[in-house]
Amino acid sequence: MQKYCKDRKTVVFLPLIKTSQKFSDILNQKGFNAAEVNGENADRAEILRDFDNGKYNVLCNSMLLTEGWDCPSVDCVIVLRPTKVRSLYCQMVGRGTRLCEGKKELLLLDFLWHTERHELCRLASLICSDEEVARKMTENLAEKAGTAFDIEEAVQTASEDVVAQREEALAKQLSEMKQRKRKLVDPLQYEMSIQAEDLSSYVPAFGWECAPVSDNQRSALERLGIFPDEIENAGKAKMILDRLSKRKNAGLTTPKQIRLLESKGFKHVGQWRFDEASRLISRIAANGWKVPRGIDTANYTPEENYTPEGDVNYEW
Repeated sequence: MQKYCKDRKTVVFLPLIKTSQKFSDILNQKGFNAAEVNGENADRAEILRDFDNGKYNVLCNSMLLTEGWDCPSVDCVIVLRPTKVRSLYCQMVGRGTRLCEGKKELLLLDFLWHTERHELCRLASLICSDEEVARKMTENLAEKAGTAFDIEEAVQTASEDVVAQREEALAKQLSEMKQRKRKLVDPLQYEMSIQAEDLSSYVPAFGWECAPVSDNQRSALERLGIFPDEIENAGKAKMILDRLSKRKNAGLTTPKQIRLLESKGFKHVGQWRFDEASRLISRIAANGWKVPRGIDTANYTPEENYTPEGDVNYEW
């Protein structure tokens, strides 16, 4: 604060009134002109007026100034009050986002690393429906600070970057999965194989969706061949279970078929039918679990390679 706030109009949010009072005293000992305000101050209005007029350059408070108070000249906000609630964090930061003549920017000193937990609204947040794409677009624009850019082009670039990152992450996870010889399918591999963008971009909307994966969901996922530890919440687990049920009714490939065939180098097995995958697995099994000669795994299409002779029925 001595380095960055000496010449700024600063509001500090603290967890308790006593903490706020003590912090104000410490700041005054360090050469700041600080005041503390709380709901018990009889001269609260006078303190706020004096701060607005420049008598104090730092105003400490607990929860009094989160809403209903406006001082556009505030150009520094310090959040020393822990919170898991994004809306409360935005309210505190919002005390310094008002426009004011001569004010160039807001300095946010984030000693508690809140910005890693609560992403503030940026330009990308208003344009992108996918939170991951919005974060990537924000990163890309930070590298172009001060230069002109096309918004639609920025969104497209961010989307392509996110897809590339997901594919890279998938390749890495597949490599790790081979080393550990998992019997279950990683959910990211499943999502990418069946091209389920709604699963990849899923964001929980209700409280129950944010809860951890339940024991019943975990058991059902493992039984159906999905590795549940990589699923973030109950809402995502329900979506995957629903998708598994619909795919089974439609006669499409199972997670275990996807894992086996894609581990052999076949592509987009999630788009195949169950019986197509089963026939190919039968051929591989009959060949000592090696891909038969003449099969190009990267360009294999089930319909073009169907040979009914010698089929063995393997259940997957």
